[in-house]
Amino acid sequence: MGSIDYLPPLRYEGQETDDYATFTVAPISGALGAEVHGLDVGSGLDRQQFAELRRALLNHMVLVLRDQDLDAGGLVALGRTFGTLHINPFVAGLADHPEVMEVRSEENATARFAGRWHSDITWAERPSLASLLHARIVPPFGGDTLFANMVLAWEALSPVMRRALDGLKAEHTAFQGHDRDASLADAPETVSHPLIRTHPVSGRKALFVNEYFTRSIEGMTSDESRSILDFLFRHLVRPDFTCRVRWQPNTLVIWDNRCTQHYATNDYPGARRLMWRVTVEGDRPV
Repeated sequence: MGSIDYLPPLRYEGQETDDYATFTVAPISGALGAEVHGLDVGSGLDRQQFAELRRALLNHMVLVLRDQDLDAGGLVALGRTFGTLHINPFVAGLADHPEVMEVRSEENATARFAGRWHSDITWAERPSLASLLHARIVPPFGGDTLFANMVLAWEALSPVMRRALDGLKAEHTAFQGHDRDASLADAPETVSHPLIRTHPVSGRKALFVNEYFTRSIEGMTSDESRSILDFLFRHLVRPDFTCRVRWQPNTLVIWDNRCTQHYATNDYPGARRLMWRVTVEGDRPV
């Protein structure tokens, strides 16, 4: 795949048009998510194709592209068109492509990459801009991924609750619920991010806490923090904020971590599932 020259930051003017010259999109729910048809990312993207793909991601937050024949190098090259790729300090990547993390579940495995709503690497100083996940092996049924729209979740709160939450900060940690590995002594114990972040392109506000990595709300007692977070964790995954992606081999899904969360289902006992993921570094939330 050829490289894409630098494109200036995308400007968002509230015109979420789905008029694209190089492909078509079909929404998969009223909340977020769309399938992209007529685009082969493995053959390389020109400037117009990439600009329109980036606009479609802004409009729909989650993009599903079927029948994308990508090797690890192609996935890395595509990810780099969005920005610098993150190398996960906790899960080793592929030997030849450390940016590519295997999301692997073997037959009869009890521990899987599943079971909690989250946005990727919110424990980092610069959480992820986007993730790209490519399906290599999928079970005959199950193993779907759900996504939730954090802008809708924010906008559905009452004005009183929005005023109470806006301006608060929350602590995030990669070690939520399990012991810190001594070999990761240089990793930050916690980072602080706004509980409500503003999308750097669209300017829209979104909830930015998740049950996997968010530990507490700064300045509150443990009981106060827990009661608010527990409410938000229930609220932000209401079905009317979500969509569901069913995987097929060679499906590629791209999502915006700044305004979504996702949940991998663990409903395929005795089956294998193998995905490759690259994660694009983002900016500091504000």
